[in-house]
Amino acid sequence: MTTTERIAASHFLPTDEPLGLVSPDGKPVEQPVLPMPADEVLLRLHSGMVAGRRFDTQATALTKQGRLAVYPSARGQEACEIGGVLALRPQDWLFPTYRDSMAIVARGVDPIEVLTLLRGDWHCGYDPYRANVAPQCTPLATNTLHAVGFAHAARVKGEDTVSLVLLGDGATSEGDTHEALNFAAVWKAPVVFLVQNNGYAISVPLAKQTAAPSLAYKGVGYGMPSVLVDGNDAAAVHAATEQAVARAAAGEGPTLIEAVTYRIESHTNADDATRYRERAEVEEWLERDPIARLKQYLTDRGLFNEQAQQEIDVRAEADAASLRERMNIDTVLDPAELFQHVYAEPTAALRMQAAELAAELEER
Repeated sequence: MTTTERIAASHFLPTDEPLGLVSPDGKPVEQPVLPMPADEVLLRLHSGMVAGRRFDTQATALTKQGRLAVYPSARGQEACEIGGVLALRPQDWLFPTYRDSMAIVARGVDPIEVLTLLRGDWHCGYDPYRANVAPQCTPLATNTLHAVGFAHAARVKGEDTVSLVLLGDGATSEGDTHEALNFAAVWKAPVVFLVQNNGYAISVPLAKQTAAPSLAYKGVGYGMPSVLVDGNDAAAVHAATEQAVARAAAGEGPTLIEAVTYRIESHTNADDATRYRERAEVEEWLERDPIARLKQYLTDRGLFNEQAQQEIDVRAEADAASLRERMNIDTVLDPAELFQHVYAEPTAALRMQAAELAAELEER
C-alpha cells in the first residue's frame, strides 16, 4: 500500500474515543473534526429533546393504562433521536425503528398517528409521503435495506434525496445490515446509517454482540467513512449527521455513525431490565443526561434562562395533555380497512377475501 493509499484509508477510521462538543457538565469541548452548530440550532435541539422526552413519558404512561399494546421507550436517547432528525433537509427521508417514535414526532408526524402501530390499529398510521418518514420497522435491520434501496433509486432518478436510517446495536448483528452497508458503499448510495448503541440488544450486552473496538469499525470494512460520536451530546450527533447528509447529497456515498448512548428504561413495557443490569449502571448514565448538559451549556453562554425553560415546559405539557385526551377516545375500526393499502391495485385473491368478510359481517 502506498503512502497515498494509507492516508486515504485512514479517512475511513473512526476516532478512538467518541467525538463530543459539549461535556456532561455542559462545558464546550474543543476538537477539530465536528463544528459546533449555530446557536439557533442548539436551542431547537434543546426544545426538541424536552418535547420528545415528555412525549416518551406520556406514551409510557398510556401503555401502563392499557391504551397502548406495547411501547419501547427512547428515554436517554433524545440526543440521537432529535439530533439526527433535525439534521435532515425537507426532501430527505427518515427510516425509523420501533423505538424511534420520538424522532418521527420531531419530523412533524401527528403523535396519535405515530402511536397507531403500537396501539395495534394499523401497521402504519401515518402517510409516509407527508413528512418523508417510512413506516416504523419492527423486525431488526430490515429498514436498512429499505433506506438503501430508496436512496439508490432516488440517485438513479437524479433526485436530491438522502436517507437517514436509524438502527440499534443489535441490528448491526443482522445479515440485512451487512447487505445494506455493502450495497450502499459499492453504489455510493446517499445513505446515513445512524447506529444508536444503547448498550443492549434487549438483554444482550454489547460485549456479547461484537469483538470490534467499536461498532463504527463495521463501516471501515465496507469502504465508507465511520464516525464514533457521543450519543448523549445532541450538538455532536447533529453535527456528525449534518456532515454525513451533506457528503451523501454531494454524491460521495454513505457514512456510518455510531452514537454511544444508553436506554434508561426497559426494552419495552414487557421487559424487566433489573434481571440483566444493575441500578448503579443506570444511575451512572443518568448523570450524562443529554437535556441537562445542553441546557447548562446554553445557560452558561447566556442563551437560555428559566423563563425560556418554563415556556418550553408549558408547550410540552400542553402537547402531552392533547395526546392523553385524544388517546382516551376509543377508535372505531372498519374491518374493510384490512384490505386497504396492501397493494396499489388489489389482487383477485384480496378482492375475494374482502367480499367474503363483508358477506360474513352482513349475516351477523
